[in-house]
Amino acid sequence: MPAIVLVGAQWGDEGKGKATDLLGDRIDYVVKFNGGNNAGHTVVIEQPDGSREKYALHLLPSGILSPGVTPVIGNGVVVDLGVLFEEIEGLEKRGIDTSALRVSGNAHVIAEYNRVLDKTVERFLGSRKIGTTGRGIGPTYADKMNRTGIRVQDIFDESILRQKVEAALEVKNQILVKLYNRREIPVDEVVEELLSYADRLRPMVADSSLEIGHALDEGKVVLCEAGQATLLDVDHGTYPYVTSSNATAGGACTGAGIPPTRIDRVIGIFKAYTTRVGEGPFPTELLDDSGEFLRKTGAEFGVTTGRPRRCGWIDTVIGRYAYRINGVTDFVLTKLDVLSGLDKVPVCVAYDVDGVRHDEMPADQSAFHHAKPIYEELPGWFEDISACRTWDDLPANCRAYVEFVEQRIGARISVIGVGPGRSEVIVRHDLLED
Repeated sequence: MPAIVLVGAQWGDEGKGKATDLLGDRIDYVVKFNGGNNAGHTVVIEQPDGSREKYALHLLPSGILSPGVTPVIGNGVVVDLGVLFEEIEGLEKRGIDTSALRVSGNAHVIAEYNRVLDKTVERFLGSRKIGTTGRGIGPTYADKMNRTGIRVQDIFDESILRQKVEAALEVKNQILVKLYNRREIPVDEVVEELLSYADRLRPMVADSSLEIGHALDEGKVVLCEAGQATLLDVDHGTYPYVTSSNATAGGACTGAGIPPTRIDRVIGIFKAYTTRVGEGPFPTELLDDSGEFLRKTGAEFGVTTGRPRRCGWIDTVIGRYAYRINGVTDFVLTKLDVLSGLDKVPVCVAYDVDGVRHDEMPADQSAFHHAKPIYEELPGWFEDISACRTWDDLPANCRAYVEFVEQRIGARISVIGVGPGRSEVIVRHDLLED
C-alpha cells in the first residue's frame, strides 16, 4: 500500500489536524515528519452526548486521537522532551491512550541553550526579526546541519550526551555571555534535564523508518503529516520568513525515511481565505474591516502562541504553486463557512508587480514582496452552510466559488470543511481512492 502525504498549501493553520482526523479510522500509521512544537493542530471531536471536545496538539501527530492508529514522531522532527511529556500527560488525563506512540531515535532534541538562543537572537534583531515562536526550533536545526546536534538516542548514553553538550556550550556560552550579555548555561544543568526523561522515553523509541517500511510492505496505510506549510518551507517558502525544515511533500521522504517510490497521493490543505502568523510578505493581507471579519469569524488566533493571525482573501497563485511543488492530487478546502454572509468574495488570480502581471509565483523574493493582488469578485452567499453534508446542499453561489477556486489551482477539491467539528465536512471525492 503506498504512503500518503498531507501538507499545508498556504502559510499554515489551514486545518491539517482535521484532515488527518477525518481519515483516522482508515489509516494505520500517522507520521509527523518535520518541525517541532512551533505549530499547532486543533481537532474538534463530537461526543455521543452532542458536546464537543477540543484538542490542541503541538508536537504529537494528530493521529494520536484516533484509536487503532500508530502515531510516529519521525527523524525529521526536533523534539522538546518537556513539551512531549506535557502533551502526553494532558491527553492521558482526558482518557486518550498514548501507549502506541513511536519516537525515532534519530530525531534531534531541543536543548535549553537552543531555546535561550532563539529568544535572545530574535529580540536582538528588533525590526529585522523573523517572527519565530522562540521555542528553539531554528537553532536546533542549525545544530543538526552543523553536525553538533543531540539526538534522541544520545539521551541513553550519558557519556556521549555529556560530550555533545560540552562541545555545544563551549561555543554557545561564548556567544551568550560575550555577545548578548546573558548568563552562562552550566553543562550539568542541560545534561541533568535531558537525562531526567530517559526512563520515560526509552519504551517509545524505535527505528521508525524500518517499522514504517514493514507496515507498507504489509499493505498498511501510512499518512505522513507535515508541520507548518508550503510557503514556510525552508527551500520553497517565502525565505527568510520561513521555518527551518522542509514542510513540503519531499520532506516526507527525508523526515520519515520513506522512499519517493512509495508515495502515491499528496493531499493539500487550503483554507477558503488566507492567514499568516509572523513576519514576511502577504499579498492579499487585509488591514481593514474585512480582515477583522475573517479574524473574528474564523477565530484566527495561534494554537501554539495565541497570536492574532494576519488575514486576507484566498490566493490561487499560491494554490497553483503549492499544487506544483508538492504534486497535490487532492485539495481539502477548509473553513468555507467563514465566508457566509458576504455580498462579494474576492479571489486573487494573479499579481501586479510594478505594472507587470504575474500569473505564477515570482521567483524573485523582492518581486513577491512588492506583489499586489489582482482580484476577481464572485457573488457571495448568506445561507448558513454548517449543516450541509452533500455538494448539492450548498448554495449555488457557494458551489460556484469552490469550482472557480478549483479551476484556478489546478487540482480537484475533494473535501470541503463547513465547520470545526469532525463531521462538518462535505466529501466530493474519496481521499484514498482515485
